Amino acid sequence: MSTAASPASPSLLLACLCAAWCPTCVGYQSTFNALARQHPEARLVWIDIEDHADALEDGDEAIPDIENFPTLLLLRDGQPVFHGTVLPHAQVAERLLQQADALRPITAPTVQALARAVAALARDDALRAG
Repeated sequence: MSTAASPASPSLLLACLCAAWCPTCVGYQSTFNALARQHPEARLVWIDIEDHADALEDGDEAIPDIENFPTLLLLRDGQPVFHGTVLPHAQVAERLLQQADALRPITAPTVQALARAVAALARDDALRAG
């Protein structure tokens, strides 16, 4: 029996920030969904940056524009530990999940603001990948 955190409240949240018009994202989505099914200890969410543009823009805080795809944001216990554009390969996200405990928190205010916005969006179960 696994002792991993419940999917309702995992300590790891991996968000893929993409766009429906992006062919790379369209191709990566099934890979990302498969990863979500393989990693019940983490919460993986797919966020279309255009569908959720309002939530990803905060008038008081500068949230970085997502201009390259796919962009992943990894939160450990609510703190960002990775933010960046990656190659659309399962192994990249897999490695991030495996090494999450060794990654240092990102303190840049823009990434912190993005992390808060993504965490708020991730509370919506409709975003869950898989």
